[in-house]
This record gives sequence, structure tokens and C-alpha cells, in this order.
Amino acid sequence: MIKEHVSNKRKTDIFLHNLLIAVLAFIWLIPIIWLVCTSLSAEDGMNTSTFFPKAWSAVHYIQLFHSDTVNQFSAWFLNTFKIACFTCVISTAFVLMVAYATSFGQFKSRKKLMNIAVILNLVPGVLTMIAVYFTLKTFGLTNSHFGLIMVYSASAGLGYLICKGFFDTVPRALCEAARIDGCSEARIFFQVILPMSRPIIVYTVISSFLVPWMDFVYSKMILNAGISANYTVAVGLYKMLDKSLINSYFTIFCCGGVIVSIPISILFLIMQKFYVEGITGGAVKG
Repeated sequence: MIKEHVSNKRKTDIFLHNLLIAVLAFIWLIPIIWLVCTSLSAEDGMNTSTFFPKAWSAVHYIQLFHSDTVNQFSAWFLNTFKIACFTCVISTAFVLMVAYATSFGQFKSRKKLMNIAVILNLVPGVLTMIAVYFTLKTFGLTNSHFGLIMVYSASAGLGYLICKGFFDTVPRALCEAARIDGCSEARIFFQVILPMSRPIIVYTVISSFLVPWMDFVYSKMILNAGISANYTVAVGLYKMLDKSLINSYFTIFCCGGVIVSIPISILFLIMQKFYVEGITGGAVKG
């Protein structure tokens, strides 16, 4: 009787747990479903009277890739992809190198520098926006993609903590054996550590790619005064929500939102296994 009661209670707990997850997932999916449905609406402006459009059409997806004075989505998409790729490479290199130095290096003031990095991470990035903007303006880097890449990549090394936690799980005996064989630190890093760290590398790559791909605040601040063809997707789509344009471009704006989500969704689905392994592996030690 006791075992049967425990078994029934466990089944009830599992059912309630799954039900809660299903409800939360449904609530989370509502805005996404609405965005996809609105992008397939035959109307140009915003429709708030019904959840689903009264008439369906995919014509706005075709219009999205036909540029005009307002809509230059193809150029925005390429700009964002270029910035995201450069930022991803630079940021990933910074994070991996800082994580390796703090995990395997034994140098003076190591712990103090690590603590300072953690404290700096606690400062919200938006508080430094004014200083960042005027610094870039002094060097003539506003309204340029290079300046934006610098902003995204400059502090990437401060996000080393999860990567360091993963490196802490790598057996030190391997590094010591490589040093005995005469390997330099660079060779140990590239030929011993990195081949064993594929999950955390994938996690770092995806995280570094997501920052510029999804960012609006810094893009709006740095590229706001430039020509519209140099905008990122976030800034360009935001311009479509202007009062004078929203009635003509709102559905195209929704189409852009759907298109932008596709590449990163595919990337995450392909790399999901390594992404999860990187997070859990980096959480073992810190």
C-alpha cells in the first residue's frame, strides 16, 4: 500500500510538473505565433481586432527583399551578419584566452584580477553608453561598423567565468606531460586544450554571435546618424515603426522579425547538444 501510494504521488507530481511546463511553453509561444500569423496577413498595417488575420498572403515576404527608400532589409541583414561574424571570432578568441590564462596560469594577483573582472561584469552596460559614444566620436568611429564591432568585442574577455569552469575540469596531467615534452603554452592551448573543449567553444561561439545579432541599444546609438543602408536589422526594422510608416510597413516589419529568427534558430538546433554540454561542464567548477 505504501509503495502504491508513493507511486501514485510520483505520477501526480510528474503530471503536474509537465502540465506547468506545457502552460508556460504555450504562454511563451503566443507572441511568436502572433508574429508569424501577422507576417502572413494580407493587410499592410497593424490589426489589433483579431489574433489571426482576416486574409492570408505571403506577398509581404517578397516585398521584404525588394528594397525601397524605407525598406533595405537585404543590406541590413548582410550588415548584421558581417558584424556578428567578426564579433563572434574576436570575442571567442578573447574569452578562450582569458579563461585559459585564469585556469592554467599561476601568476601574481591572479585572484584579484578575477575578482575585478566579476565586479566589472556586475555594472550594467547601459551605464557606460555615453562614455562609449563620446570615445568613439573622438576617434571618428561613430556611424561605422568597425566601431560597433569594437564595442561588442572590447569587454568580451570579462565573460570568461563559464569557460574557465570548463577548463578547470581538464586534467592537469595532460598539460604537465606536454610541458615535459617541450611544448610551449601556445601549443598546449591550441593542440591539447582546444581539441578537448568543443562543447564550451560552441557555447562561446553561439553566445558571442547572439550579442550583435539581437542588440538594438548600441546599434541605435552608434549608427543612428548614418545612412539607412548601413543600419543593422534591429535599427532598420525599428524605423518601420515610425508613426508615418507603420500603417504601410508593419506587416513587412513582422516578416523581417521572422526571417531574422531563422538563422540563429537553425544554428541553435544544430549545436544544442554541445551548447548544453558547455553550460553544464562550465558549471562544475568556477
